[in-house]
Amino acid sequence: MNAIEDNLFTREIRRQGAELSPPRAILCVSAHWETRGTFFTAMERPRTIHDFGGFPARLFQVQYPAPGLPELAATGAALTHGGIDTEHWGLDHGAWSVLTHLAPNADIPVVQMSLDRGKSPAEHLEVARQLADLRRRGVLIVGSGNMVHNLGRVDWNRLNEVGYAFDWAEEARSLIMDRVRNHKLDELVNYARLGTAVQNAVPTPEHFLPLLYTLALREPDEPLEVFNDYALAGSLTMTSVALGA
Repeated sequence: MNAIEDNLFTREIRRQGAELSPPRAILCVSAHWETRGTFFTAMERPRTIHDFGGFPARLFQVQYPAPGLPELAATGAALTHGGIDTEHWGLDHGAWSVLTHLAPNADIPVVQMSLDRGKSPAEHLEVARQLADLRRRGVLIVGSGNMVHNLGRVDWNRLNEVGYAFDWAEEARSLIMDRVRNHKLDELVNYARLGTAVQNAVPTPEHFLPLLYTLALREPDEPLEVFNDYALAGSLTMTSVALGA
């Protein structure tokens, strides 16, 4: 619902976008496109995908008509030994729900990158590092997921109560953020070893992996800003990080 709301979270994402130097393009790694192998959208005009159900009609009416950039897709595929997708996917809600606030004019080319479900977190970290040259060439790389994401334990009656977290979710957020702030990537890659709270927070890896794609690109001594560091509904967090802040 954040895609169509003006709230604490979306205002902060808009602030981040307003303070950015305009990138040459955006590469978005979304939790919602899992494939066998790594793929990049290579359409001139990627479609807006409404890959969900049970939400208000207004959410299904959202369009994010940003152009694609096939040459960026080809470069990404070459760097990661991946492939390109010219017809199957587009921009799913993991991408456009963030980009509608981060880049609201939809005038910056966007390529979406899939998550290879056959890779381990450590292998995803290595793929992420292969994208560093794109960042140096002016491509903004956005990872869209959640550090704490357990839909099976959401308290839907408290969905809009900012800061409401189950004890295990708050413990997990604290454990993960300690590793984020101190750049302990080895421990984040092996997140299941951090204990039961983190195992509850990350029951499946796809929403956690975009964080690794962001942190893998951090240069030595590069500042990191944490924002939207709040829980919702007991078992979700909106915590976000920005590099170079």
